Amino acid sequence: MYDSALVAFLHHLAAFTLVGALAAEVVLFKLPLTVVQARRVQRADQIFGAAATVLLVVGLLRVAYFEKGAAYYFGNAFFLTKFTLFILAAVISICPTVLFYFVEQDAQAGSGPGGHTPSRDSRTYVHDVGADCHPGDLVLCAVHGTWDRVATAGSAGS
Repeated sequence: MYDSALVAFLHHLAAFTLVGALAAEVVLFKLPLTVVQARRVQRADQIFGAAATVLLVVGLLRVAYFEKGAAYYFGNAFFLTKFTLFILAAVISICPTVLFYFVEQDAQAGSGPGGHTPSRDSRTYVHDVGADCHPGDLVLCAVHGTWDRVATAGSAGS
């Protein structure tokens, strides 16, 4: 009896968590990026990814088992548009997630992204990748081919 309400609550909780994590990423990502900021952004990105995963899984469970049924939803153009945009946003957000992963690896190795060393005075990282790839410009990240530079930055730091 309460199963549908509980699943709907989890779905909405995941959606609000996703929006909050994205807002936190936008607020935290300011250049030049310090080690502390990079770790905070990475944590917000992890929360964002977890919330997106829960939102997708619970949403698909709602479609299949708890609401009007898959035939209704997959025949609805509004639902299909919303679902397609969600998947597109998830694919585009891979670039910043990979960047944040490499920033953490480089921070552990004692260098900035792309092998740059932290500046002596403020432990800030001077880098070129982050200017093109942050939560506020996800589309630019994909369009400008930042993926190649992110992959290069990751291999240079290892």
